[in-house]
Amino acid sequence: MRSSLCWLLPLLILASVAQGQLTRQPKPGARRKPRPRPTPSFPQPHEPAEPTDLPPPLPPGPPSVFPDCPRECYCPADFPSALYCDSRNLRKVPVIPPRIHYLYLQNNFITDLPVESFKNATGLRWINLDNNRIRKVDQRVLEKLPSLSFLYMEKNQLEEVPSALPRNLEQLRLSQNHISRIPPGVFSKLENLLLLDLQHNRLSDGVFKPDTFHGLKNLMQLNLAHNILRKMPPKVPSAIHQLYLDSNKIETIPNGYFKGFPNLAFIRMNYNKLSDRGLPKNSFNISNLLVLHLSHNKISNVPAISNKLEHLYLNNNNIESMWEWGQGQVMGGRQRLSTSTFSQEHRGGEMRSIH
Repeated sequence: MRSSLCWLLPLLILASVAQGQLTRQPKPGARRKPRPRPTPSFPQPHEPAEPTDLPPPLPPGPPSVFPDCPRECYCPADFPSALYCDSRNLRKVPVIPPRIHYLYLQNNFITDLPVESFKNATGLRWINLDNNRIRKVDQRVLEKLPSLSFLYMEKNQLEEVPSALPRNLEQLRLSQNHISRIPPGVFSKLENLLLLDLQHNRLSDGVFKPDTFHGLKNLMQLNLAHNILRKMPPKVPSAIHQLYLDSNKIETIPNGYFKGFPNLAFIRMNYNKLSDRGLPKNSFNISNLLVLHLSHNKISNVPAISNKLEHLYLNNNNIESMWEWGQGQVMGGRQRLSTSTFSQEHRGGEMRSIH
């Protein structure tokens, strides 16, 4: 009897252990205890792209021989009236010493010019602010600079020509901005202005009024290229020497438009929509004209020109024959024309040349 119990006892222990293991396994259809889920990670708020795209300002340079020199700029010892703050990753105009006449601030990240920008340097004559991000200029900033002669603000984000420009300004360069407005009377006191550069902006015909250029009595160069003009600008100053109107959408030139410019020697009107229909017969037959650019238009016949013209560019038009024009050149004794470009893209036929 005892021997039989000895054999049964291990079997019972094994059976109980096996049954316990089976009970630990989930039954078919039973719910498993859910595992803890990881805490969800939400995207962290970040700064706008504009500030984070800007490189950090450069560290201060070595001490200057001038105690008033801003540490973020360079003051050359041999040019005490100049201050070089260009390409320094600046966000704003530093404090400018009163002794400075020539200020270089190009290639920075300046966004505006508040009223205090040049309050200590009222004797400035030259300011270069090219290639910044200037959107706004306080109208009280520039009027406090009576000696300013050269103002460069190319490659910025201006939407209109700055107001209250100094009377002694000689050059105003505002190309490659977003300018679509010219405030009334903004040029009315600029009798000394010689150069006005407004190319690569958003100027349309409606911007130019009969009095827009009023006051520019001595203007020599006017650049309105790469805008959206469809008509010739009205009342251009009569003292003009050079007129740039490339890459607009001009289709016609009013009869006698250029007759009122006794000094006009250089005209560029490449890449427009000029055709014979939009060109009166003697539009460019003016005695003072020396250089005429009319490439990339829709002109079919060579326009009449003065015998004093030295350079004529008509490539990439619809001109097929120059025989009659060449005969006129010979009969009229026009021997001064040293450069004449008539080559054009193939248009289904070769243009007959003259010899």
